[in-house]
Amino acid sequence: MTDEQPFFVEVTISAPVEEVWEALRDTDQLRRWHGWHCEELDKEIEFIYHQNVVESAAEHRLEVQGGDRFELTDLGGRTLLRLTRPPRGSNPDSSEWEVYYDDMTEGWITFVHQLKFALERHPGTDRRTVFLSGGGGEPVLRAAGLTAVAGADPGSPYELDGPAGERLNGEVWFRSARQLGLTVADWGDGLLVAVQNPVPPGKSEGGAMMVLTAYGLDDVAFSELEARWTAWWNQAFETGSAQA
Repeated sequence: MTDEQPFFVEVTISAPVEEVWEALRDTDQLRRWHGWHCEELDKEIEFIYHQNVVESAAEHRLEVQGGDRFELTDLGGRTLLRLTRPPRGSNPDSSEWEVYYDDMTEGWITFVHQLKFALERHPGTDRRTVFLSGGGGEPVLRAAGLTAVAGADPGSPYELDGPAGERLNGEVWFRSARQLGLTVADWGDGLLVAVQNPVPPGKSEGGAMMVLTAYGLDDVAFSELEARWTAWWNQAFETGSAQA
């Protein structure tokens, strides 16, 4: 038994409910929004979305690994997506699941906003991503110089000097208690998500991460983007990175 309450996050997506449902069930479409590209992405997609899941296509409801549940509501050309997580402490047989509960929750927040972005701004388009993660150091928004827009409402325009030596401009895509998402015009109308993870149980500090999503950049431009941000991240957080 637990006194904790389930966690949920909702987004309204400007796409028909059948398109959103297909984005949750088709592997090619899942690659366009779930997580970030890495060698294990296809295995992760298979494990989460296709193994031991409970789905109802008629009701547009999908329960995936760990009991996380997607529910889609048809709003007449738009779709309300609600993701509900079981409360902390509901899986006493998995101590690892409990330790990483908050990190997994933050991951889902990132992913559903990436789904909304992919369907609304780049339907049917492949992406390229850079994933940066580490621990310690100052909070990620302050390190990246993003605190000036951290309190802005979604849809607000912004322009600022990014930490990797480039001028960033676009709009605030979303914000939550620990995350900020910004569109970036020069990345082919891309997306920057910055996350400050909470301190896990038994740990002394939480981690930070960024997901950079770009569209339409050629190999040279993408490699330069990756190199700039990786160099800044390694200096700011004294750690490594992964990308694809």
